[in-house]
Amino acid sequence: MSAQVMAQLRSALEQAFAPTTLEIIDDSAAHAGHEGSRSGGHFRVTLVAEAFRGHSRLERHRLVYAAVAPLLCGAVHALNIVARTPDELTQGNNGKSV
Repeated sequence: MSAQVMAQLRSALEQAFAPTTLEIIDDSAAHAGHEGSRSGGHFRVTLVAEAFRGHSRLERHRLVYAAVAPLLCGAVHALNIVARTPDELTQGNNGKSV
């Protein structure tokens, strides 16, 4: 099921943001036994996209949650999100979103 959920996450994020970089890691095994782990997986998502330009870190996270909202009702319990613009990668800001 994890591969299917990751494919759905990838599809939703690619459609919403056309990212230049998209990495999705399934962290569910690290959360086994956690109360919420029975209702969905835990995933780390790293996106680099122009769509985040001009948005604060909080706004970027809200945009990502909105893009994957249908999955949050079951297949996904938690997301760890890193959302950057292409410039932020080349400026060497240690991964901090503005």
